[in-house]
Amino acid sequence: MDKLLSFQKLYYRWWKNIDKFILTLIILLFLIGLFFSLVSTSLIASDKLNTNDYLFFFKHLIFLCVGLFFIFFLSSMDQENLFKISIIFFVLSIILLLLVPLIGIEVKGSKRWIDLYLLPRFQPIELVKPFLIVFLSIILSSERYANVHLKYLVSFLVTLGVVFLLALQPDIGQTLLTFFSWSVLIFISGISFIFLISLFLILFFSFSYIILFIPKFNYIKSRILSFFDPATGTHNFQSDKAIESIISGGFFGKGIGEGTLKNRVPEAHTDYIISVISEEFGIIAIILIIFLFLVFIHTVFKKVNLENDNKTKLILVGCISLILMQAMIHIGVNIRLFPTTGMTLPFISYGGSSIIGMSIISGIILNLTKRKID
Repeated sequence: MDKLLSFQKLYYRWWKNIDKFILTLIILLFLIGLFFSLVSTSLIASDKLNTNDYLFFFKHLIFLCVGLFFIFFLSSMDQENLFKISIIFFVLSIILLLLVPLIGIEVKGSKRWIDLYLLPRFQPIELVKPFLIVFLSIILSSERYANVHLKYLVSFLVTLGVVFLLALQPDIGQTLLTFFSWSVLIFISGISFIFLISLFLILFFSFSYIILFIPKFNYIKSRILSFFDPATGTHNFQSDKAIESIISGGFFGKGIGEGTLKNRVPEAHTDYIISVISEEFGIIAIILIIFLFLVFIHTVFKKVNLENDNKTKLILVGCISLILMQAMIHIGVNIRLFPTTGMTLPFISYGGSSIIGMSIISGIILNLTKRKID
């Protein structure tokens, strides 16, 4: 009885202080993803694997329920406990990332997933990203470092360690996303713009050399060459079909279940979900989804402007920039603006790792935007 009363008190305090508009936007985006999992991708994905028609929908629903637990868990604690537990989870997620080259499951030439006992297959990087942002923000806002450049160096070395582990998989999309997150954080923390541009040039030439001259990354080289010159390979097949589906769907779409992209592209329910939605529900549906993302981002940035604590500012900007960049890459790949990277659409795409990762980010955002009263 005492535990029940204690939980009711915790829930009341959480509900009283939480930003209900941001919470509504997060739940709405997740529910949109669940809806499209039911009507557009679950049946075809199940057919390909010869399983129950609604297996993928129920799995999506279970992942979402687990995600809601993480949202409540992370958003209900006080900020100091959030920072402490984020450091612990960051270390644990790095250990899982270290295990990928050793016991990882290889899919299409890349080891990005691990399959632990009693747990579904998942990508550790999706757990690393949110806690990496918190960890880097703690470093960059710390007063312990007498030399400000030492903070940038430490944060760079931490990021470089994560990037090295991603390169072993290899996963160029998540590598670039990780470097982007770090770049946003150091820029917001006050680094010289000229220094940042110089660093970008160094990283650009370093990545170019690695991709062009190291055999392990030949498949990435092939994708890039194929992107600029379709005659050099077949890596544009999925993007070409995605664009065709967007065009054929028109403004209002073909109707529920009438799309063909999900039959023609292997990862339609994850990497090409925006094209599947556009084909069946029209560009109007994509405009509405993008609008929700923009409202969400704008609302969080308004909170950032009212915040005085540098650490909180860095974490919020880092989280929202990660969501924005990942969404832009996903949409860019679908309209053939970028080479194929295998990036999910935040909140919307099917995938347990992606859903849990976004739930963790959502919990952190809700924690740092709630009212600071009891």
